[in-house]
Parts: sequence; structure tokens; C-alpha cells
Amino acid sequence: MKRLLTLLALMLPVFSGAQSLTVSHLSETHTLVQVSGNDRYVLLPVQETAQEAAVKVLSNGREVYKANVALAIDKTDYLVPLDLAPWAGSSILLDIKMTQGRGVRRDPSDDVCWADMATAATVDRTNKEKQYRPTYHFSPEWGWMNDPNGMVYKDGEWHLFYQWNPYGSFWGNMTWGHAVSKDLVNWEPLGAAIVPDALGDIFSGSAVVDKDNTAGFGKDAIVAMYTSAGDNQTQSLAYSNDGGRTFTKYAGNPVIVAEDTPDFRDPKLFWDNQTRQWKVVLAAGQEVQFYSSHNLKDWTYDSSFGLSYGNHNGVWECPDLIRLPFEGKDKWVLLLNINPGGPFGGSATQYFVGSYDGKTFKCDDLPTTTRWMDYGKDHYAAVTWSNAPEGRTVAIAWMSNWQYANSVPTTQFRSSNSVPRDLSLIRKGKEVILKSTPSKEVEALRGNPVQHTLATAPVELFETPMKAYEMLIRFNLQKKEGATLVLSNETGEQVVFSYEPESQTFSMDRRGSGAVKFSKKFAAVTTAPTQVGGKMELRLLVDSASIEAFGPDFCMTNLVFPASPYNILKMYGNTKADVTLYPLSK
Repeated sequence: MKRLLTLLALMLPVFSGAQSLTVSHLSETHTLVQVSGNDRYVLLPVQETAQEAAVKVLSNGREVYKANVALAIDKTDYLVPLDLAPWAGSSILLDIKMTQGRGVRRDPSDDVCWADMATAATVDRTNKEKQYRPTYHFSPEWGWMNDPNGMVYKDGEWHLFYQWNPYGSFWGNMTWGHAVSKDLVNWEPLGAAIVPDALGDIFSGSAVVDKDNTAGFGKDAIVAMYTSAGDNQTQSLAYSNDGGRTFTKYAGNPVIVAEDTPDFRDPKLFWDNQTRQWKVVLAAGQEVQFYSSHNLKDWTYDSSFGLSYGNHNGVWECPDLIRLPFEGKDKWVLLLNINPGGPFGGSATQYFVGSYDGKTFKCDDLPTTTRWMDYGKDHYAAVTWSNAPEGRTVAIAWMSNWQYANSVPTTQFRSSNSVPRDLSLIRKGKEVILKSTPSKEVEALRGNPVQHTLATAPVELFETPMKAYEMLIRFNLQKKEGATLVLSNETGEQVVFSYEPESQTFSMDRRGSGAVKFSKKFAAVTTAPTQVGGKMELRLLVDSASIEAFGPDFCMTNLVFPASPYNILKMYGNTKADVTLYPLSK
């Protein structure tokens, strides 16, 4: 009991309750755990380096759920909750199969997971991941998170669903986690929305409001389409009539299948006014495919795009087709995420500008042209909200990179999202490019401004260093003069930003930014093309473990893991700059 209390005090998240479990080892690799009492949760001890065990939940002798969990062998890194509420009042048995490699190491009863496993009535959701937990970026309360998906706006709420592993801070057990917000910056976590089933894990997808009940699930139902990732990838539906709080899976799943297409996933639904039909765009190998439907259940293949366009150095994923106004007309933009193949290694988001006639997408650029939505290393799976108000097109991205996402130095959770961004099209010379602007809701987080004039002397940004702030830097650069900014902390860790007039680029160097050795792929300099010269404004959004840079014609998102907040700014170059600082807090 003393060891359990120590774990409950130190591990993340923290729980309360008493142990009500009977453990029976049937063999070296097979254990049954009988759950008694009325507690809602079973606390599963996780050791991240352990091989995963297959955990089946039996309710009154019938299998109702299963997950893979790295149950602790030598030590417990943290505890995660298995929620028993869906089967309350029944007899609960955990049927656990270990891998053979675990069983031959020692007697199974020696594994520390059995002593550390317990039940609990409630979950203490207090954040203990103090150093790198973001202040104003969304992150899960615990567990792993990757792609945002299923985003939809309804009745004053922004719904954010996301790829979630509730049972460890590494990829696995893909489930749709759920959070809602009234303002895009303050989020209420609602737990698991759609969980794995016999068709497979729940991969990325999208959601729409079926205002006219075309699917027959109910007027104004939220209808989600997601990838069922089993032996093959197929597309399935689920619907909600209570504002996204609970979902019912369609009995006719799957609704779209494909032959000989192993990477067939990430459906993005949208309503097309041109044809008065539902459309979906799917990633299918090295292209995207478009389908049409009148009822969200029965789909007809329309066309495909992409085999000869853009970057193909990785798997195409998470497409999104959006319509944006431009110079009095509309253009269509196809967002397409790729891994690997990004401009600086790993995952990234490319896009194509063109036209869509309700059946076929045509790109304005030559096939060899590749355009990047963001020039950092940590912007992936970018997709937009359906049914956004005021005619807005609002996107959000996963703020990490598949090169090192499982290795970043956090424990209670892994990964957060970018700030929400409103998308628009602008002209840059003869090109039409996609512009990302932090959504206006972020400005509501601003505290009282602090003004500085920046020259050659270092400036201390705040009297007391702050983890979360926004910085507006206004330059007046001559055509042949650049500028270098160094943002650092008291230990000398630093991020270097440079405008280079000769190459007409902006760069961010995080090689000395703090913790970088957890992956050889992390330390990097990222570079974006931009017009250098004249009056310019650089907007930096800084949080505990990230920096997002926004210029007039580029954006750049990079993770950083400093030992203490960056609070010193120094500039090199024959110029001056006016700096306006805003502390950011909820």
C-alpha cells in the first residue's frame, strides 16, 4: 500500500481510490484480473520501454473492448486510467496476454504492474508536466496525440477530435479523443469519442453537420467519417445527436472500400453547392480520390488527382479541399500532408491551388511545383473546421514531426496542436500563395503590452521570465541589409532568427535551443522564402515548448525544449526594431 500511495503521489495523471483486484497468473504469458467494487477506473501501470501486452475487457463474459498497453515490468513510469463506466454494474474481467519475451524473463508475478495496478473512483486531472506543458496550445490531459481530425463547428462550439492513445504517451490504440471550445483557445476535454472495434483502430477523418438529415440519422446530426484501420483500411461512419458527446456507429460500415490500396485513409467530407452533393476527398497511395454521395452512406467514385504533381517522397495523408475568395472570384486549395518528404525532413504539409468543378480538381501550377504551407519541422496533418462561422476557413495542425514525435522529452502527454489559423490567398509576384494568420481569438489572450526598442544591446523582455508570450517586431530593412535576432535564456540556450537579403529568406535555427539530443533529427535550421527589404513585421508566438513565426508571406512552426524561458533578445545588423510584447495567458 505504501508503494501504491507513492505512485499515486508522483505518477501522472494522479488518481484516488482503493485496490479491488484479484490477479491470477494462468501461465507465463496469460493473466486474469477480476475487478470488484464500484470504482469507475482501473489504473494501468505503464513502462514505456516494455513490450506491449494485449488487454481485453470482458463484461459478463463477453469481450467488449481491447487495447495494447506497455504494462510495467521493472518500474512504473506513469499510470493511465481504463474507464469502466460503459459496463457499470456488470462483472468485469481483464484478460491479459503478455508477449513471450516478457514471460521468459522472470516469473510473471514478479512484474511490478500487478502490485501497482489498482482501482479508483475519480481521476485527479491536475497537470504535473510543468516544464513543457503548453499554456495556450491544446494538448491532451494524458497520453499520446497526433492528427487533429473531425473538426466541426455547431451551436457555438468548436469541436476538436484528435488521434489519441489513452494508454500511453506513444503511438497506439488509435481512438478519437474529443475536446470542445467556445473561443478556440480554452478547451474542455471530453475523453474518448469513437473507440476501436472489430473493423480496426479509428484513424483520421472528418465530421459535418447534416442540417437536412440527408443520412437519416437525424436533423442537424454530427456525422463523422473515419478510417477503420484493420487488416485493410476502409471508411466508416458514426453519428451524434447530442452535440458530439456520444456517437453511434453506422450498422452498414464500412461505406467506402478500395481494392489493392494499402494506404487508403483520412476522409475529408464537405458539401458542394455546385452539385448539391456531399463530397469526400481521400488519400489513396500517391494520389487523392474524390467521391460523391446524396446521403453520406452510398458513394460514387468521381476522379483522382496528384500522381504527377508535387512532392512524392513519402505517403500522402490527411487531404482537405477548401474554397477561398481571391480577387473577386473563388479558388480551390487542396491541402495534402506528406510523410516523409518535408522540406527539412520528416512530415510536412504541401498544397495545390486550382479549380474544382464538383467532380475534378485541376491545379494551376506545373506538376513539378511544390508549395509548402509551413516552413518549420513541426506542422503536420493540417486540416480545417467544417461549418465554421462567418465564412471563415480555420485550420489547425499537429505540432510535431514523425521523425521524433515518440521521443520528445515529456511524459504525462506527448504532442500539442498549433494555434488555430485563418487561411486566405494572397498574390506574391506572379504567384498565388496560401497565407496563414493566427486566428483572432488568440489576441484575446493578450495581457498589457510591453514596449522595447531593439538595437545592438540585449533587451530583457520581462522583469520576470514568462513561458508564454507574443512578440511583434517591426523592422525597416534596406534592400541589401538583413537582420539577425537571438532569443535566449539565462543558461545561454538560444534560438536564432535571420533575414537574409541576398537569398531573400527567413530562417530559424534551433540547434542550441535547449534539449535536442533526444533525436539526431531534431536539431535543425529551417528556412522560408520571403521578400526581404523595407518595412516588415515579424510575429512570434512563444509557448513553453514551441515557437510559431509569421511573416507577411510565410509561417514557420518549430518545437523547442529550453531549460528555462527565453527572456533575452539581441539583434545584429545595421538597423533598429520596435518590439511590442504581450504576455499570453488564459
